[in-house]
Amino acid sequence: MSSLLTAVVLLALATPRLDAQSTSRSKPPPGTAIEGRVDAIFSKKPTAQAGIGISVFGGTYVRMGAVGAVGGDSDGITGRVDGFARFHLDPFRESHWAPYGGGGLSTRFGEGSRPRAYLLVFAGIDGPVRHGLTTSFEAGLGGGARLGVILRQAVAERR
Repeated sequence: MSSLLTAVVLLALATPRLDAQSTSRSKPPPGTAIEGRVDAIFSKKPTAQAGIGISVFGGTYVRMGAVGAVGGDSDGITGRVDGFARFHLDPFRESHWAPYGGGGLSTRFGEGSRPRAYLLVFAGIDGPVRHGLTTSFEAGLGGGARLGVILRQAVAERR
């Protein structure tokens, strides 16, 4: 009888903890997130670009978005527009740093050349949230090899 009473008490004590965990996972995801980024693209004509983008919730693990960026190379002004889907391996921020990967399409523009479309693939690591922002580091391919640093709006409970 005492073991039954002990089990009931332990279950009663554990229940609020289980509810708290499920509540944090059931919080609504962020609707949209604005990001600023700086990228180096290594191709026939290397370029550095600064951009701004937006991401929207596409499911528990997926964020979809677009980025526009402008920079320069040896021939003048360059730019690009990316459309992408990003897959997060830790959507509930159970770790401070967590990997993600994604893909999409990229269109690059440059002075003296026609716009060109490229497939885009990338992998990155998303950092902890501080003051409503997270820093990410990214490497990918899309019109050349890319390295980027991203500062994105974020909430503490979701990626």
